[in-house]
Amino acid sequence: MPYEPDTKLRVALTALAVSAAVLLSFGLVMVYSATVVRWDAYYFTKQLLWSVLGLGVCVAAAAVPQSALKKIGWLVLAAAVVCLVLVLVSPFGVERNHARRWFGFGTTSLFQPSELAKLGLIVALAWYGDRYQRQMRSFVRGLIVPGIMIGLVAGLVFVEPDFGTGILIGVIGGAILLVAGVRLLHVAPVALCVLVCLGVFMWHNPKCRVRIFEGWRNQTQNIDGPAYQAFQAKLAIGSGGWKGLGIGDGVYKQGFVPEAHTDFILSVIGEEAGLVGTMGVLILFVVLVISGMTIARHAQDTFGMLLAFGITFWIGLQAAINIGVVTSALPNKGLPLPLISYGGSNLVVTLGSIGLLLNVAVNALRADAPATPSVEPEEIAEPELTRC
Repeated sequence: MPYEPDTKLRVALTALAVSAAVLLSFGLVMVYSATVVRWDAYYFTKQLLWSVLGLGVCVAAAAVPQSALKKIGWLVLAAAVVCLVLVLVSPFGVERNHARRWFGFGTTSLFQPSELAKLGLIVALAWYGDRYQRQMRSFVRGLIVPGIMIGLVAGLVFVEPDFGTGILIGVIGGAILLVAGVRLLHVAPVALCVLVCLGVFMWHNPKCRVRIFEGWRNQTQNIDGPAYQAFQAKLAIGSGGWKGLGIGDGVYKQGFVPEAHTDFILSVIGEEAGLVGTMGVLILFVVLVISGMTIARHAQDTFGMLLAFGITFWIGLQAAINIGVVTSALPNKGLPLPLISYGGSNLVVTLGSIGLLLNVAVNALRADAPATPSVEPEEIAEPELTRC
């Protein structure tokens, strides 16, 4: 017997919460394992505090009314744009490796505004697609206006520079527009022009050329140079075998794999938990994506559908890119593994986004719940007495 929509939503809601909770818990364990040898419990303590804050944001996001969320969607995007501008020009922008991506003091990073920009753009595009859903097939209203929003956010991230996140934001925005009803005939020429411009830019950018053509395509010839990090990550994953060396017993995290607790934490998982652990992480992300798409399909309105789709697409795509980078299937892009990699900004925003997914699911369940009819009490007739 086929599942009713209400049952599918409940299953998706439960699967989403369980998969996110397991990924978060496992991420805390792996952050501790990846850093305890060199830095004791410093990074683990910070990640634990960020997790508590993120869970609070998750609960708040799950409880906020969607009507209020629609009203503040533009405010979130505006705040993200302001932060992106300020991080480039204000004295509180921290410069590291010739990039200004964080707010902080001195060399201490506190907040990465590009993470807020992802969520702000998704919420704003969901609101826009809901408000102008009948005009999304027009060229101006459907492509030009939201395209300016996407270009502004992605362009500011590009200037930091953060090319990987900028491209990710552009892809997420384009996917939301397609789901919102923009004609493919309008999107295809613009997307082609953007791809050509990106290709020309990367060809003439020394950093991109080194990463793609020397660090990725010719990895075996540059294992002591640009391909060092990716090559060491593959060795770490391969040394884990099927079952791994055991949590805490890895070797490559002790300086052989740079950034092992952030963007390349999957290499630690592969070495210590083996293929079983890496496949478990992959399955959990698949469950999370399927649950999110199910919630989007059964959302109460267009806003909820686009919001749930955008968040799910973002988390799933970023996880796929991170896994592809660590396994050398893709060139290095510097994107963290959601819910697992060390990093406060990404973790808090991701948990807040999970809360919004729960919000959409709960609202859909309430909308599908049948109204309880008011039943007036019937008069109870007194029993007739029978003569013996």
